[in-house]
Parts: sequence; C-alpha cells; structure tokens
Amino acid sequence: MNLTRFHLTDLTRFHFIKAIIAVIVFLAIFFVVYAAAIAPAIEGRRLGLRGLKRRRALENVAMWDTIDPAVRWIGARVAGFISKDAYDEINTQIALAGDYMGLLPQEMIGLSVISCLGGALFGLVFAWVSGMGAIMVIAGTALGALTPYLQISGAGTDRMKEINRRLPYAIDLLALSMGAGLDFPGAVRQVVDKSGTPEQPIIEEFTLILQSLQLGRTRGQALQEFATRAPINAVIEFVGAVVQAEARGNPLAEVLRIQAEVSRRKRSVRAEESASKAGVALILPLVLVFVAILMLIVGPIAMKLQNNGL
Repeated sequence: MNLTRFHLTDLTRFHFIKAIIAVIVFLAIFFVVYAAAIAPAIEGRRLGLRGLKRRRALENVAMWDTIDPAVRWIGARVAGFISKDAYDEINTQIALAGDYMGLLPQEMIGLSVISCLGGALFGLVFAWVSGMGAIMVIAGTALGALTPYLQISGAGTDRMKEINRRLPYAIDLLALSMGAGLDFPGAVRQVVDKSGTPEQPIIEEFTLILQSLQLGRTRGQALQEFATRAPINAVIEFVGAVVQAEARGNPLAEVLRIQAEVSRRKRSVRAEESASKAGVALILPLVLVFVAILMLIVGPIAMKLQNNGL
C-alpha cells in the first residue's frame, strides 16, 4: 500500500512538473508573439530602382503577388528586433544583388520566415513518406531558412560577373562618343540607349549615373556611388581613372580608351588563368569516372570467377 502511494505521488508530481513546463512554454510563446505584434517597425523607403524592381517582381514573378502581403506583414513585425548593423548589412547585400525583387531588409527576414516554414512542411512530408524521421524536418527547416540568403548572394555574384564582362564595351562606347564631341552625360546617354536592354546590370548602373548627374551631383559623386553599388576591381579602376583625369585636366576620351584596353587585357588574363585551373580541377572527376568504369568492367568478371570457385 505504501509502495502504491509512493508511486502515485511520484506520478502526480511528474504530471505537475509537465504542466508547469507547458504553461511556461505557452507564456513564452505568447509574450514573443505579443512583443512581435506591438514592436515598432523600422520605416523603409522603396524608391527609385528598388521600387521599380518590386513592381517588376509583382508583375513577372509567379505567386509573388500572393505571398507579398505576408512578407510585408511579417517584415513589419520583426523589424523592431533588427539591430542597425544587421539592418545595414542586409540592405547592402540586397543592393549588391541589384535591389533584388525590391526587397527591404525586414522583408528579406519575413521571406526567410515563410521559406523556413515551407521547408519544415516539406521536410515533414518527406520524412513521413520516406520514414527518415526528424532529420529531414531539421534539414528542410534549415534549407528553407537559408534559401532567400543563397538566392540573393547568388544574384549578387551573377550581377558582378555581368558588370565585369560588359564594362569594357561600355567604356569603349563612352570613349567613342566623347571623341565624337559629346560631353560625359551625353556619352552616358548613348551607352544607355545603344548598349542593351534596361534590365541589364550595366545599363541599370549607367542609368543611375545619368540620373545622379541630372539631380545635380558631380561626376565624381555619381561615379563613387557606382563603385559603391558594384565594388569590383574593374569598376573601382574605371572610377579612379575618370576621377583622376577630371582632377588633373587630362583628356577623358583618351583615358577611357586606355581604361577599356586595360580592362579587356585583364579579363583575357583572368580567362587564361581560369582555363589553366580547369585542367587541374578536372583531374578528380576524371579519376572517379575511371574508377567507376573499372568497377563496371572488373566487377562482373570477379563475381563470375567467384561463382565458378576460382
């Protein structure tokens, strides 16, 4: 009888502790949700290129107009928890990606939250179908949370490569236009009108340079903003050469011709270096392919010999 009472007492105590833990978890979740709901949102402006990118995303990206309200709502709720340094860092990443889909920093976090929930749901379904357990839920959640960051980082890398590839041709056209008698804004206008579609990164950047000049900024200020938005060596060298030529009074058309030639030469050197490294990088895949072929040839022969008792 005493043993039964002791067992019941322990069981009651165990359930009581579980109830307390459940209440604490519920209160913690409630206060986190309440704090997020009443948190003051960081005000963000979506003007210029970022506003244009958001409009294009709403028009062209499938399902974006459906999830956009949820992204903005969650972004407004979490904005109060973002530190200024984190806000500036995320904003810089979005800017380097060409103002990706017109997102604001808090909206990127909101998109990560939605993607995280979608990844968790996908992992749960896959775990139920495959029987792999909680590991798939954890992997799906982590992958979903990282997907927006990986997309923006990849878009930024592709944008830098595209600007680096097309910049020498744009500089050539600048030099030809200025050699024909146009001033710098007129030459930039020629690049914008003649070099490609408005969606190309280099055309977007030269359009922003032209708009900055029309707003009254100096040539140096407009070019420095270009170097900030596209911090690659080719752009930094181009901006430095133009600013120095303006400061020293050198003929800008000649400086641009030299700069275009230097950019093409450096790009050729980088292409040759990449080609030389490609042979070394292909060694391991070729070895693996050779081993797989060898196993396909030798494996059946070895099995046949083993079955024959040899």
